[in-house]
Amino acid sequence: YAKNATIAIEDKDFYSHHGFQFTSFLRAVVVNLTTLSFSQGGSTITQQVVKNSILTKDKTPTRKLKELILALKLEKILNKQEILSLYLNEIPYGGTIYGIEEAAESFLGKSANTLTLAEAAYLAAIPKAPTYYSPYGQHVKELETRKNVVLREMLNQKLITQEEFDAAVNEKV
Repeated sequence: YAKNATIAIEDKDFYSHHGFQFTSFLRAVVVNLTTLSFSQGGSTITQQVVKNSILTKDKTPTRKLKELILALKLEKILNKQEILSLYLNEIPYGGTIYGIEEAAESFLGKSANTLTLAEAAYLAAIPKAPTYYSPYGQHVKELETRKNVVLREMLNQKLITQEEFDAAVNEKV
């Protein structure tokens, strides 16, 4: 569940692209150049692995170009499961919590491989804004809403059935 929830919300085309999506990149470039803020991402899971593992956090056009080139190279060296594993094992969940296993243990008291669908969606919701969506913070209602967005994406992408969706939306995490 954790893999599918993450792919559904972070990079629905993960299995069909080669580390980079031109349309997302172009959109981010246009917005960044128009606003001069360089705040737009448009990153695939592969690009996020590169950004989190190799590059600095600065948001410059040069770093984004390096990220793109390295993502394309990474896709030639590792298969999709290896890239997804790297991503899931290093993604920040807030504070000193990194990786799906540590997040599952810290927030739910269980191993990631025993997560229910609702719990997996709950954890997949956090990395967008770990401090904001912290289950220990003041935005638990918003986290619940985002969990349901993850579940809706999974349903739309046919990763779960309507029955699974309904049950997971109603499950109290």
